[in-house]
Amino acid sequence: MAPKSAQDFIPIKQVRDGIIILKNRGLRSVLMVSSINIALKSRDEQEAVMHQFQSFLNSLDFPCQIVVQSRKTNITGYIEKIKKLEEEQTNELLKQQTTGYREFLEDFVSKESIYTKNFFVVVPYAPPTVGKSKKKTKGVETVDEDSFQRGKGQLYQRMEFVALGLRRCGLHCAPLTTIEIIELFWSLFHPKSAESGYYPEFPEELTA
Repeated sequence: MAPKSAQDFIPIKQVRDGIIILKNRGLRSVLMVSSINIALKSRDEQEAVMHQFQSFLNSLDFPCQIVVQSRKTNITGYIEKIKKLEEEQTNELLKQQTTGYREFLEDFVSKESIYTKNFFVVVPYAPPTVGKSKKKTKGVETVDEDSFQRGKGQLYQRMEFVALGLRRCGLHCAPLTTIEIIELFWSLFHPKSAESGYYPEFPEELTA
């Protein structure tokens, strides 16, 4: 038996139109959600937010996954801009100040860990399979175009419902694009590489 590649263990078949197509024909969309510092709010405001969030959860008739990503801040691009500015600087005093600032940043980042948190809500949709035959390619169930478009419409309705419910809690949502989803999964599978350097160039679509 031939050894399995890492890709065989990833349940994603393709990402298109900002939607994840799973190998079992399931569809997923990802919403990036803003955050609020509830500790800075008054007691009444805190209770109002909690009540709205509880009402939102109780209103859902489908499961959602809440993902919190905590990652060391990657400032490689910013430091590269400072280096370029340093090289182009003609004023010697300003050049020295720019060099000192760059060295300070590099030293600070090497000694201290600055983390950022991102919040996501994964919205699912499972196309109905009753009365339909499932075609498989290399053992993976395929989704025909009509089924995908219908599923996408249903998924968009769910996304709007979730976004509206979270907006009532004072939170703002934005759906991730195809490239943003691919970058998110790449960073999840390559956590160390995502914290320094640059992300690789990704194609417009990811196909298993």
